[in-house]
Amino acid sequence: MAEPTRIPEPRTSVVDIPRKKPNRRGRNIALAAGGIGAVVAITFMLSRLRSAAPVVERSSLWTDTVKRGPMLREVKGPGTLVPEQIRLITADTAGRVERIPLRPGAQVEPGTILMELSNPDVMLQALDAERQLAQAKADLINLKATASGNTLQTQSSLATLEAQTADAERRAEADKGLAKDGVISGVEARQAIEHAVELRDRLKFEKQRLGVVAGSGKDQVAAQEAQVERLKAMVAFRRKQVESMKVRSIDKGVLSELPLELGQWVVPGQLLAKVVQPDRLKATLRIPETQARDLALHLPAVIDTRNGLVKGTVSRISPSANQGSVEVDIALEGELPKGSRPDLTVEGTVEIEKLDNVLHVGRPAGAQPLGQVELFKLTKDGDEAHRVKVKLGRSSVSTVEITEGLNEGDQVILSDMSAWDSTDRVRLR
Repeated sequence: MAEPTRIPEPRTSVVDIPRKKPNRRGRNIALAAGGIGAVVAITFMLSRLRSAAPVVERSSLWTDTVKRGPMLREVKGPGTLVPEQIRLITADTAGRVERIPLRPGAQVEPGTILMELSNPDVMLQALDAERQLAQAKADLINLKATASGNTLQTQSSLATLEAQTADAERRAEADKGLAKDGVISGVEARQAIEHAVELRDRLKFEKQRLGVVAGSGKDQVAAQEAQVERLKAMVAFRRKQVESMKVRSIDKGVLSELPLELGQWVVPGQLLAKVVQPDRLKATLRIPETQARDLALHLPAVIDTRNGLVKGTVSRISPSANQGSVEVDIALEGELPKGSRPDLTVEGTVEIEKLDNVLHVGRPAGAQPLGQVELFKLTKDGDEAHRVKVKLGRSSVSTVEITEGLNEGDQVILSDMSAWDSTDRVRLR
């Protein structure tokens, strides 16, 4: 019987002994902590670094130096020359333009014919008014004659009645005596007395009728005379309408406007012509409403007509603003430069006041008086400019008072720097 096969036992070797792995967790944690610390340190250092300032071309900037001394406050605005006196000639009645002998620019005198109109209806109305006046005058003559005749007839009847009354009174007195003597009866005497009384009463009434007739005649005559006067006024008005068809100049001057053409129909009140006096002009300026708060009458002003300067004073300030500006009239002094004419575009400057010993600088873009702005102030070497807050005071056309934020000798940028609102400093080159 064969022997079972023996499996040899494994032999233990030094190489096969398991080794214990080293603990590296602490080192990894230390490395991670060191990395995080490095990142935090770098981030902190980067946050402490200033961002690079943008570069601005020095030649594109407007700079000025803060000064201390007198400052003249002025306001400026555009305007036009306008006549002090303008005569507008309007139509008194409707009509068609038939003749225009003159054109704008012509010299005119009082009574110069500027235009001729025509309207047949106006002529017919004038003729009818004259006819009515003639008829009223004729009626007045007839009424005076009738009133005089009635008065004379009444006076004649009154005279006859007075004579009859006197005779009746004498007869009554005589019959009364005869009746006492028995010559006549008492009845006849009473009849004579009653007849005398009747005639006295009739005389009284006739005198009253004479007053009524005379007064009525006067009233009728006066009423007709008033009607004649009314018709005279109507005739004068109609004649004036007819005469107004010849449009005449009222004042001496220059024909400025004549906006009509031949054949054009005009209505009452329509502008026919404008006459101005070119040697009496004033300037009307349009001052921005933000600068007009300190304006007052009689302030000195200077008007630039492009051909010369003319001095003047403020004569009127409009009580309301129109489209962001206030109208100011300047009364001009002295002779006007050559070429000055109505509607000429000018520019005027009004002097408000003179300030002594104030800190001022050129007016920055968009700056408002008594406000606050942020300006870029140049460093001493002039290579950089830093943003500073500046409080402003009173302002002028091109200068403004500094109340806080800058000192004498500081240089600031006055140009519009809104493109660099996100930075506090800029570099200049």
